[in-house]
Amino acid sequence: MKKTILALTMAASVLALSACSDKNTGDEEIIATSKNGDITKADLYVEMKEAIGIQVVENLILQQAIESEYKVTDKELKDAIAAQKEQYGESFDMYLMQQGITEKFFEKNVKSQLIQQKMIESLKVTDEEINAGIADMKKEINARHILVADKKTADEVLAKLKKGEDFKALAKEYSTEPAAQESGGDLGWFGPGKMVAEFEKAAFALKKGEVSEPVKSSFGYHVIELVDTREAKLEQTDEELKVTVTDTLKKAKFEEKLVKLLKASDIDIKSDEFKGALEGYLPAAETAKTDKK
Repeated sequence: MKKTILALTMAASVLALSACSDKNTGDEEIIATSKNGDITKADLYVEMKEAIGIQVVENLILQQAIESEYKVTDKELKDAIAAQKEQYGESFDMYLMQQGITEKFFEKNVKSQLIQQKMIESLKVTDEEINAGIADMKKEINARHILVADKKTADEVLAKLKKGEDFKALAKEYSTEPAAQESGGDLGWFGPGKMVAEFEKAAFALKKGEVSEPVKSSFGYHVIELVDTREAKLEQTDEELKVTVTDTLKKAKFEEKLVKLLKASDIDIKSDEFKGALEGYLPAAETAKTDKK
């Protein structure tokens, strides 16, 4: 999962559709007319839903999940809106026009930012975690992996590796990654922040020559071998690294907390066209409830 906090900031088009969705899709109110025909609110909703609907569903669900635990007072919102407007000064109206949003949508976005910030500030990062992160930043690893679709296959691959079968040969036979046919699963040298979080965490925890248990990510299941490690050539000071590591850790904790909130929300996406709205956060089985409930 490679989501970021910025992914939750609503774009103008997303906000527009969320407002439009408050209306009945059968609304025949005419919003534009010409000799070529009329355009109704229903037409607008359908067009926008098909273009960006899944983004809207994702954002609305994420926002509701965060708001279930983190609240913003009317005063906090009022002060934040005033502060941001002051930054734009006399060019505020021009900013709204350039972004294609109304003042109401702007205020809604400010509220979204405030709630996210409250969530971020609630997440604690320990000195131990920071020091471990800095140590990882100071090294690069050479790793290879075999990517498969399910855990059963991953277990099968791991069992064969434990019996001494050749890693490259197994990568070419099993890996769903097209490049594996040429690379044998070799990923070369890389440092922190280059791979999805689940993969990176497992890879950096390995010792040289060690093979991981199956690691699940949004791509499937990985069996990882740490081939070698080396010292990374860095220009940043420890203090600069601390800032980077702290930010990375907070983003990871943000995602972990968000997943917990989503799981606690008992989400049931009823429309088939939006079933994949949360695929970057939850397995499909957790967002597609059956009729047996």
